[in-house]
Amino acid sequence: MLELKKITKIYETGSLKQKALDGVSLNFRKSEFAAILGPSGSGKTTLLNIIGGLDKYTSGDLVINGISTKKYKDSNWDSYRNHRIGFVFQSYNLISHQSVLQNVALALTLSGVSKKEGISRAKKALKDVGLSEHIYKRPNQLSGGQMQRVAIARALVNDPDILLADEPTGALDSETSIQIMNILKKISNNRLVIMVTHNPDLAEEYSNRIIKLKDGKITSDSNPFDGSEVSVDETNKTSKTFMSFLTALSLSFNNLMTKKGRTILVSLAGSIGIIGIALILALSTGFQNYIDKIQEDTLSSYPLTIYNENADMTQMLLSMMGSEETDDMEDNIVYERQFISSMFGNVSKNDLRSFKSYLEKNYKLVENDITAYRYTYSVSPVIYSKYNKKLVKLNPNTLFSSMGVSSLYSQYSNIYYEMMDDTDSLDEQFTVLAGTWP
Repeated sequence: MLELKKITKIYETGSLKQKALDGVSLNFRKSEFAAILGPSGSGKTTLLNIIGGLDKYTSGDLVINGISTKKYKDSNWDSYRNHRIGFVFQSYNLISHQSVLQNVALALTLSGVSKKEGISRAKKALKDVGLSEHIYKRPNQLSGGQMQRVAIARALVNDPDILLADEPTGALDSETSIQIMNILKKISNNRLVIMVTHNPDLAEEYSNRIIKLKDGKITSDSNPFDGSEVSVDETNKTSKTFMSFLTALSLSFNNLMTKKGRTILVSLAGSIGIIGIALILALSTGFQNYIDKIQEDTLSSYPLTIYNENADMTQMLLSMMGSEETDDMEDNIVYERQFISSMFGNVSKNDLRSFKSYLEKNYKLVENDITAYRYTYSVSPVIYSKYNKKLVKLNPNTLFSSMGVSSLYSQYSNIYYEMMDDTDSLDEQFTVLAGTWP
């Protein structure tokens, strides 16, 4: 039924290699009570974990009913542990806030068994170990022996082929240990029971096979088996493990309700953290939106303007102030300063035609950097106003043109400015007091 072929297990920690099992080969009968004895560090628990699928061997092979496990995937090991193996631990591993019945039924949650059937099977398993009267008690209301019997019932509820017991009597007194050993011996009548123990007296009295280990090797086997009765798997115990959503939700809710204080504190702490992050994000977003609005309002009031003619006003002012040194000038010599030519020498022309063509062809490159743009075509309306009962022409202003000054400077005295044709942007920046947008 169960065969170990030259199983070797090596634990690696950095450059250190520790060999826990060294070429262990064993055959187990379909039903027997095998006890594994040996000093601490001999590899007993490692061997038990490999048989139970809790640990993976380094080399060798574990054969189950004639089927090798070398190519087993995680899902295959899950199915093997859930359907073929039952575990009994020295520390019981019971859930303190659940009843005895719930602890046993919990082992069926991954088997696809309905809640009603699970409760029924759990009650039967508890009856078999003599705990029918204690099914609604909590583990802390039971003695050590009773808790170990609950652990045995939990291991048997899924009707496994193999029962693995790791020091099942290690935390029990002598009388209780005998009770547990009697239960395990009875179970071994129709299934394989493998027990790890430090107590050779119990092993001698109750088991029908004693295997001794030392330094990862078998030193003796009181009742060896050659594997002649091993048959191919005949039972269908390979279904996948799964848990329904409602079962998972119910278990989670029960766990939360049994620890209300912790649940409330965790919820409160989580809420404070989430609210804090939300406030920081809200403040950051609001502040950034405020800055963006201020920038948009400011740039809308003072847009970037590119004219046909461009002048460096700083250089103009410096030219008008004069830049030559006067300390070395002689008093009887007349010097010439060309203010006008120096001033107008700082005026340059912009190729707006080429710029307009480039902007229209490559607008996607700059569309995220600008809100709106417009072109002006030097259309200036004639605007008059009454002054001392006389009409005065305000726009276009003829002051600079009458002085023969370039049109570059006449634009600074223009009272008419063309607005952009983006109505949405205008609505954000201006309010129509009368009339409508053109």
